[in-house]
Amino acid sequence: MSEMDAEGVRLQKVLANAGVASRRVSEQMIVEGRVRVNGVVVTELGSRIDPENDLVDVDGVAVQLDASKRYVILNKPTGVVSSMSDDRGRPDLRRFTGEWEERLFNVGRLDADTSGLLVLTNDGDLAHVLAHPSFGVTKVYIAKVEGLVTPQTISRLTKGIELEDGPIAADKARLLDASQGASLVELTLHSGRNRIVRRMMAEVGHPVVELVRRQFGPLHLGTLPVGKARELTTVERGALLTLSRRDGDTPAAPAE
Repeated sequence: MSEMDAEGVRLQKVLANAGVASRRVSEQMIVEGRVRVNGVVVTELGSRIDPENDLVDVDGVAVQLDASKRYVILNKPTGVVSSMSDDRGRPDLRRFTGEWEERLFNVGRLDADTSGLLVLTNDGDLAHVLAHPSFGVTKVYIAKVEGLVTPQTISRLTKGIELEDGPIAADKARLLDASQGASLVELTLHSGRNRIVRRMMAEVGHPVVELVRRQFGPLHLGTLPVGKARELTTVERGALLTLSRRDGDTPAAPAE
């Protein structure tokens, strides 16, 4: 009898094929109650699952079973539009996706004059959760702005300001540096509104000179050079899929 039959594939083989651990270690994880299938702890070594439809997590972290899904992080340079094809002929994202056979698309957008972390994938379900404002996925930006930002201004950003399309408040804000007529401000937001960081900083009297997105949900830009892309690590994929499954049915409450 083949490993795959009407009842599915043995759970320890699925875990091993997904790169979680060897079959023997995977069996130990199952016995220890660390593995869940569709949210239910499974401790029987003979358990079989359907890798195409069942959801598996280990220690609360989602496991990627669909090998056809690709997840890429890009440090987008300025001057590049967040599109796979631009009808005005501007530089687009296709130049960064050549090494992957899959047809990738960007999750959300960064303005052409904003650099930083952009996710590229062919996983539409995950893209929906990450990009839709109602799910409250946080983003962290570093903004170089004109003028010397005061603690009072930082307080305004977190307490809330009024823009033409309604009130907005940063989840977090902190001053990183202020010297020689310019300041570096770190802003954490879950808003998906257009050019929101630039509009917020302009409203408090400090127009943005340069803007970089350093973090998107659980993903960090780290030391990835500008203009480079790489696939997510196993840990990063697990964090992203865990977020997607947690928030995929019910919009998350806004971050505190």
